Amino acid sequence: MPKSLPQTEKTLLIRTDFSDPAAWQALRTAATTPNEEDFVANVHIVDDPAYSDLTTEEIVSLAPPGGFLMIVADRTALTEPGMPLLAVQPFDEDDEAGGDTAEGEQGHDELRVAVVGLSEIENNISIGNMDWEEFVDAADEDGVFRGF
Repeated sequence: MPKSLPQTEKTLLIRTDFSDPAAWQALRTAATTPNEEDFVANVHIVDDPAYSDLTTEEIVSLAPPGGFLMIVADRTALTEPGMPLLAVQPFDEDDEAGGDTAEGEQGHDELRVAVVGLSEIENNISIGNMDWEEFVDAADEDGVFRGF
């Protein structure tokens, strides 16, 4: 397992599935193309087989401290319609009331976000314009955020 994820001011888009290069290229293009309103997700792409098949918990453990949003391009994102990426919001367990984990350990929240909604969640979370819960509440019945 790699030592850590890159430290950058951009949101990390981490590829963990390497089974379909064409699907990855399509997802990568969709994730970095401006939407109709000319917004684009400000992502740093991590495309390294060292991260292949890592679990969400392993990714969170490799994240720089500070609880920054991360986006995971896993098998689901590369195989399901709409390319539902996994948005991961880490948090320090000692910030949460009643955490059952060791002090300093990180927990996380997860939300699937269709690639068409990626810029909305990334732009708004990264500048603190909206809260995580607003996106969770706006997700469709299947648990995927597709935009407002």
